[in-house]
Order: sequence, then structure tokens, then C-alpha cells
Amino acid sequence: MMKVCVQGLWHLGSVTAASLASVGHDVVGLDADQKTIDGLNQGKAPLFEPGLDDLLQVGITKGRLRFATDIANAAADAEVLWITFDTPVDDDDRADVEFVLNQIKNVLPVLADGTVVLVSSQMPVGSIRKLEAFVCENLPNKQLSFACSPENLRLGKALDVFLKPDRIVVGVRTDDARRKLEQLLLPVTDRIEWMSVASAEMTKHAINAFLATSVTFANEIAAICELVGADAKEVERGLKTEMRIGPKAYLSPGGPFAGGTLARDIEFLGIESRAKQLVTPLLSSVRASNDEHKNWVRRKLLERFPELKGVQVAIWGLTYKPGTDTLRRSLAVELCDWLIEQGAAVHVYDPVVRELPERWSGRVISHARALDAVVGTDALVLGTEWPEFRQAAEELLSVANSNLVVIDANRHLQAAVASLGLKYVAVGTPLASGN
Repeated sequence: MMKVCVQGLWHLGSVTAASLASVGHDVVGLDADQKTIDGLNQGKAPLFEPGLDDLLQVGITKGRLRFATDIANAAADAEVLWITFDTPVDDDDRADVEFVLNQIKNVLPVLADGTVVLVSSQMPVGSIRKLEAFVCENLPNKQLSFACSPENLRLGKALDVFLKPDRIVVGVRTDDARRKLEQLLLPVTDRIEWMSVASAEMTKHAINAFLATSVTFANEIAAICELVGADAKEVERGLKTEMRIGPKAYLSPGGPFAGGTLARDIEFLGIESRAKQLVTPLLSSVRASNDEHKNWVRRKLLERFPELKGVQVAIWGLTYKPGTDTLRRSLAVELCDWLIEQGAAVHVYDPVVRELPERWSGRVISHARALDAVVGTDALVLGTEWPEFRQAAEELLSVANSNLVVIDANRHLQAAVASLGLKYVAVGTPLASGN
């Protein structure tokens, strides 16, 4: 068992703290927000993540987990300070890195000599070097080690990803830091990829940039498929059965990537390359391609309804992704905003959203059931792929107009509506009845 302080308690931090306590470590969560701390000490996570509240309760009950705002109380005797801030980003995907760095700097003076500072917050390559320079200049007698383990969580599946990882990437400077972190992580997995700190920082950027590039590639191919009569899902199958590509390649046609994670790393790499006068045509095009694909649903609606004023549109699902209750960065929310601007009548249903954005007051109708939202509408757009929508889709004929068009970017509902005779469109297929 090790004494660990987890600093920064939103999604990444609350999952990390609860998971570490569940494998036997003595964990104190640290955050400056008293409301967040009060909730966590009652076993309530600051956002919805399946199973997280239960895991918090178990850790608290067993005496392995507590939360505090006082820095000395939380961190003075920690063997590892694990940095888990969800790095804030603005609407242009620019990260507020200084916020995270300043929060870390506030804690460093109270740490005991020999403490390992393990950074998992999403920050640009070179950030740990800045922290080491700060210690050398301001705390010259403090003996600290810095390491990097890029976060790898996914909303809705975070506990499974943390406790059953493919592997854990860790960048270290010293053998002593490696030994301590090995002791910390072995209760989770022995599949640890050890490397230098800069390589670990860069690995996170490279993974997200690769995934972002794959998404935009697949969607551009799908857009061409729509024009030439090909089915992008069949093309996907052709790609993934090619041995040089493989079945797990990130090549499914569908919606654009949303949220700040992939875009943030594309932005980090762009800043770093521009600072060094390096031209990166491929990486520089990813965001532009993805932003264009965000208009796909809008294009499909306008193909069907050139004038949207007065058109009745149902949206199933508003959250950023299934398994979470956050609306920030949700493409479904952006679509609703656009539909309101176009004068459409918007009906929404989401199984976990209880309060709609205040700006929608009197302009969007919320329904208690998925099928209720479809009654009398001209189009149904799948915004978030909640599993319950498949069952609801099987019953669409009981409420739908005969001319209802179903717009489902990722084909989540395809099997359910295939035999209903409704007009159905997905990324990579032309507008057609049924399939």
C-alpha cells in the first residue's frame, strides 16, 4: 500500500482516486473547490460516470479514501502526487495550461523529499520540464522526481479503462521513480510501457492525433461514397480486412469527433510545430476537415427540407456521449442551437438530462419518453447513442408520420429501423427508404 495524493478532482481525478483506493492504496483527493470535496466525501462524484459513486462509497467506508481542500493535510506525507486536472479548454480548443501548472506549483513546497510527481493532466510536451525548472529555481533543496503517465480514460467507460488497461504508458527520469511507480501500478497491471518523460508526453499527442486523423479520413471517404453510390460501411470492411490495416483500425464512418480531447492534442502539436517553423500539412488539415463534417446533419436536413422554418425535428440524446450527463461540447446541443436559429420546432429527449440550457427556455420542448418526442415530427436525428434508443426505434411506426426521415450518423438505429420502411440516412449512404 502506498500513500497517494490525487490533485484535481473532476472526471479524471475522481476516477483515479476511487480506483487507486479500490486496489488497496491510501488515497487523499485534493481540490480547491469545497463543493466538489463535500460531494466526494459523501460518495458523490462531480459528474455522472457508471459505477463511480459506488466505488467512492466503498473506498470511503473502508477508510482508504478521503478528500480535502487543505494542501498540507492532503499532500505532506504523500509518496506520490498524481496530477489529474481536466485541463480547461476554450471554444477554440486552446488549453489553459498555466492554470494546471500553477495549481501544481502551489503543492510542491509541502511535499516530502523523495515524492514522485506523476502528471496525467493533458498538457503539451515540455510541461514537465517547466515544472522541474520551477523547482530548481524556487525550491533548490527539494528532492522531487517528475514523471508522466498520459490519461487514457473515456467518458462512460472510465473505471473499466483504468482498472483493466491495455497497458499503461509511463515516462520517468530516474530508476527510483520507476520503482515507486511500479509499486503503485502493479495492483492494476504489469503491462507498463516505460520510456522517457518527453516520449510519454508525446505519446498522448500522437495517439489522439492518429485517432483524429483516422476519423476525418473515414468521414471524407464516406462523403465521397455518398456521391458515387457506394456504402462506406462496406468500404470500411474492405479496409479492415486488409492485413496492413487490421480489424481494430479507427475507420468507422460516422459523426465528427466532439469534445476537447482529440482537438486539444491537434492544437498542441500545431503550436509546437509552428513555434519551431515546422510545416505539418496533414495534421494542420485535420481540424478543418472535422469542422466541415460537423455540418453533415445540417446538410442532410437541408437536402430534405430546403426551408426549415416550421419543420418539426426530434432529437434523441443531448449529452456529449452515452454514459455521461455532460452537455459541454455536445454536437447535439450545437445542432439544436442551429435548428432554433433556422426557425425549426425542436423536440428533445435524453434519459439523463434533467435541465435544458437556459437559452432554450420556451424554444425547445422536452419530453419524458423517446417516442413522445417523435409524435408529429418530420425528422428524427440521433444525437447521442444511448442503448435504449434501439428499442424505441423498433416502435417508431406507432407514432411516426409516414414521411418521417431518420438521420443517424453512426448507424446506431439501422438494424432497428431497417424493416420499417422509413426514410433512413447515415454517413456514407445516400438518402433512401429502409436500408
